[in-house]
Amino acid sequence: MSADSRIASITARIVERSKPHREPYLDRVRRAASSGPHRSVLGCGNLAHGFAVCSPAEKVALAGDRVANLGIITSYNDMLSAHQPFETYPALIRQAASEAGGVAQVAGGVPAMCDGVTQGQPGMELSLFSRDLIAMAAGVGLSHNMFDSTVYLGVCDKIVPGLVIAALTFGHLPAIFVPAGPMTSGLPNDEKARVRQLFAEGKVGRDELLEAESKSYHGPGTCTFYGTANSNQMLMEIMGFHLPGASFINPGTPLRDALTKEAAKRALAITAMGNEFTPAGEMIDERSIVNGVVGLHATGGSTNHTMHLVAMARAAGIVLTWQDISELSDIVPLLARVYPNGLADVNHFHAAGGMGFLISQLLRAGLLHDDVRTVVGQGLDAYKIDVRLGADGNVERVPTPKESADPKVLATIDQPFQHSGGLKMLTGNLGKAVIKISAVKPDRHIIEAPAKIFHDQAELNAAFKAGKLEGDFVAVVRFQGPKANGMPELHKLTTVLGILQDRGQRVAILTDGRMSGASGKVPAAIHVTPEAKDGGPIARIQEGDIVRIDAVAGTIEVLVEDIALKTRVPAHADLSDNDFGMGRELFAPFRAIAGAADQGASVLFH
Repeated sequence: MSADSRIASITARIVERSKPHREPYLDRVRRAASSGPHRSVLGCGNLAHGFAVCSPAEKVALAGDRVANLGIITSYNDMLSAHQPFETYPALIRQAASEAGGVAQVAGGVPAMCDGVTQGQPGMELSLFSRDLIAMAAGVGLSHNMFDSTVYLGVCDKIVPGLVIAALTFGHLPAIFVPAGPMTSGLPNDEKARVRQLFAEGKVGRDELLEAESKSYHGPGTCTFYGTANSNQMLMEIMGFHLPGASFINPGTPLRDALTKEAAKRALAITAMGNEFTPAGEMIDERSIVNGVVGLHATGGSTNHTMHLVAMARAAGIVLTWQDISELSDIVPLLARVYPNGLADVNHFHAAGGMGFLISQLLRAGLLHDDVRTVVGQGLDAYKIDVRLGADGNVERVPTPKESADPKVLATIDQPFQHSGGLKMLTGNLGKAVIKISAVKPDRHIIEAPAKIFHDQAELNAAFKAGKLEGDFVAVVRFQGPKANGMPELHKLTTVLGILQDRGQRVAILTDGRMSGASGKVPAAIHVTPEAKDGGPIARIQEGDIVRIDAVAGTIEVLVEDIALKTRVPAHADLSDNDFGMGRELFAPFRAIAGAADQGASVLFH
């Protein structure tokens, strides 16, 4: 089925807007690919260094340019649950490559930090910029020019977007993304949230809180709520970077290992040495990016991707805007209820039919471009499957069922949970912002209340503990943008404001910071651009000003006369405490040149 005319129209607009960037990009990719296996340009000394530790047979193979060499970029570390499973992947990939007549080498490692560990800590101020650093680190590994294809081992929040930027920068090489999968289900997410709220109210102690958190995050794999990490996996599959069905298989299982080996063999099959050459830069086009945005809306995915998708697209010369994302949200229905947009976790989502069912439903309605290229060939029909382990130990795929196994978790296109994706752009005299309302009750979609001003989340939490947050209000938390302090996530606001909302107060958040995929039930106008550090209008809001956040009309406004607002002197914040400690001094150059949130908050693309 061809794409819905509205989807096609937005895509055509992106194509036209992108031409000045996309056409030179494709020219660079094609020129790089046309020179054939790049080891041929290496001198003997270069090549000897590149395969010094290989076996004699591998050295002969790599010296002759007749055997493909697969580069592995890994985000392995053994502290973080999502990345610990990658410890064994290089050995599996080398074995699979050998079976396929190729060679595989770890080209390089990239840092992987966990927002769960750094939440509310100084290290969180490095988090967003780690995306671009990861792209650079992957680029260093691939710059050795030894490889014919690549596999990327990454899962979490900034790691996958950073790796995608690298894959598209080295767009002449094929690229397959290999996930580790989610941890098995632990303490239900709603119970975890309940204990967090009790702790914030002082009704349980740290021991009880730690016990609940440990039961939630209890083993190898991705956290099971639907935040940025699992939104990443959805994106990689719906954009064609994953093998069909690869996203949500638990770590440490025979099927997970079989999928990893299959990915390695497929990566070798799509090099320029064969008949199915699939360079990443040509595979991913404007249609692929639109498919990713559609998947984000259909699943109620992370608000972080309003920045990551913009930056990822730009790496391929594609200019995606918040307006595009917002208009697609109006078209795409919500088909998944996964925490914080429901009680289920991603394991329940997968069991209900997962990505195969989701893609089949969206294709049936013409909401995806089905004629895209993917790592398995042409079209998304190959992704309308359930994946299982065959009797021979290899991956087996069967057509996805026509009905959801759990309609409370995964809906059909005919009976969606809501008729829009719930991720919208807001505009007004405060600039631009993003709001996610898929978990916000309809009677909270419009909040008009006096402003309470804070310059960090600790200040707001202190006011809560002191009993100063009374009545209806909009919490204006500013100087949290990329240039101010690296744009940390402000998760500690969620619990406090959730308590106040449950008490009957009408509250909302307005911030130039981030809230991620866990912004939850409190209305949150986030990523406000221009940020306060840049003198944006958010810096001119004064205590008690009436602020209106209207997710229905798509507006953010402070109800002050324009002339009066413009003549106010912007507020100033002492940010010196954000300049040092936990590596923040190393990232000063990033803060100085960071782009705006609506441009991807990138140091690479403005």
